[in-house]
Amino acid sequence: MPRICKVGDIAIGGGGPLAIIAGPCALESAALAMEIGVVLRDACDALGFNYIFKASYDKANRTSASSPRGPGLRDGLHALDRVRDALSVPVTTDVHLPEQASDVAKVVDLLQIPAFLCRQTDLVEAVAQAAVEESRAVNIKKGQFLSPEEMAGPVDKAQRTGCTDVLVTERGTFFGYHRLVNDFAGLGDLADLDVAGGAPPVCFDCTHSTQRPGASETSGGRPERAPLLAKAAVAAGVDALFLECHPNPSAALSDAASMLSLEAALSLLPQLGAIRSSLAPVHAGHGSVDRKTAPLMGATPTRAPA
Repeated sequence: MPRICKVGDIAIGGGGPLAIIAGPCALESAALAMEIGVVLRDACDALGFNYIFKASYDKANRTSASSPRGPGLRDGLHALDRVRDALSVPVTTDVHLPEQASDVAKVVDLLQIPAFLCRQTDLVEAVAQAAVEESRAVNIKKGQFLSPEEMAGPVDKAQRTGCTDVLVTERGTFFGYHRLVNDFAGLGDLADLDVAGGAPPVCFDCTHSTQRPGASETSGGRPERAPLLAKAAVAAGVDALFLECHPNPSAALSDAASMLSLEAALSLLPQLGAIRSSLAPVHAGHGSVDRKTAPLMGATPTRAPA
């Protein structure tokens, strides 16, 4: 049976609904988070997608020391807790330091390990242990410097604490200077990761994959390519899609060059629904989709709900 990652009341993987993890990069304010979150939640509900709100209380890995980082741990967790309660959706955020894991797990449903930190043993173990204690889940983003197969190491570190609700996220691989590429054969390898208990569900990050790291004092990006990558990943059978969006990306505190506008994100979601509905029908008896063969079945697409 395909492995499942439980995030609050949501089950990711196992042929279930596509999960959309989306929101602004940095948590700018509770009001803006609510504005973005309610629109995305309602759009996902209409399409039959599961929705998880995403925003970071601290962007600790900025290119420049002068770049804004967000509200910090205390105020950020307070805002995320308000969003979680008001919208009745799970929330996720980055954790950069082991000593913050316990506080974050008291509020956040899905604790995220940043890609640059995915091999930091103390961080992965602290986050996973906190997740176990609070019945939370962990999303480990694949480092831009790792092969898909090397993600077995971070997943194993998390699982050794007893954490079984694990998600892995692809977000591009370094290719020379200032360029990330996406290897869709590698995406299949990530879906077949050889770890105890079976491969975790796979998420694809379509906006960070368009980044141009180190392009200037802030990372550049090609957000116009994010919809193309998102559609390809859903056609490939991923279990979740990660995207960052903002009503006015050029004014965003972080990742302004790679985020989608909220309007563009809302336009993309029905297209993903149409692709998702065209995949192979569920297998009789257990309701799961075979991720290896589903994209090749060629079923006639059906129109997604408006």
